[in-house]
Amino acid sequence: MGHASGPTASALRALSMEFKSLQEEPVEGFVVKLADEDNLFEWEVAIFGPPSTLYEGGYFKACMKFPSDYPYSPPSLKFLTKVWHPNVYESGDLCISILHPPIDDPHSGELPCERWNPTQNVRTILLSVISLLNEPNTFSPANVDASVMYRRWKDTLGKDKEYENIIRKQVAASRFEAEKDNIVVPTTIEEYCIKHKSRPQELDTDLGDFYDDDYGDDDPDEGDDDEFNDNEDSGNGM
Repeated sequence: MGHASGPTASALRALSMEFKSLQEEPVEGFVVKLADEDNLFEWEVAIFGPPSTLYEGGYFKACMKFPSDYPYSPPSLKFLTKVWHPNVYESGDLCISILHPPIDDPHSGELPCERWNPTQNVRTILLSVISLLNEPNTFSPANVDASVMYRRWKDTLGKDKEYENIIRKQVAASRFEAEKDNIVVPTTIEEYCIKHKSRPQELDTDLGDFYDDDYGDDDPDEGDDDEFNDNEDSGNGM
């Protein structure tokens, strides 16, 4: 790899710095490792379902592939675990604005500013993916059936349980995979929000704030349904 030149050399540098930073300062909600120690352009990702959502306790594996001119072009993300979701294709490929190149495409319903730019990184991508799990974008779905089912679940305030039941089944199935991989999936907010002794204190509080902003801090005893029904227009921005 020493002979790499041009954009590939800068991509290697960017990826190696990001990987190192995510090992030293993990972010709540996911863990990353290299598929092959000698290849920085392919990462294995495990995403944990956020507590107090349908995905609580879930363990979703994905593969991220980076282009040779990263960070000027976005990586791709493909779920290896079965994920029934409006923005995930049958193949497992994820469709999310942040991974689309910033071209002006009036048909997509996306603004160029919602798309990829070189200031994004693995951290911002994966945090966007986690909030997308919880708040699908039904504007131009990758899985139309899942989208229709999600809208029905939302419109009936959780009384139509078809969507919910599928997600819960997939979460339950993913737990076996987690056991096989010796991974303990966090199921409480305390476990989910990682605290690191080596980190400056103010960073920890920022992570807590991120979590509260994204998922609201409803009374955990109120059940899953209430949390999703407060803001009707859930799809925008992704």
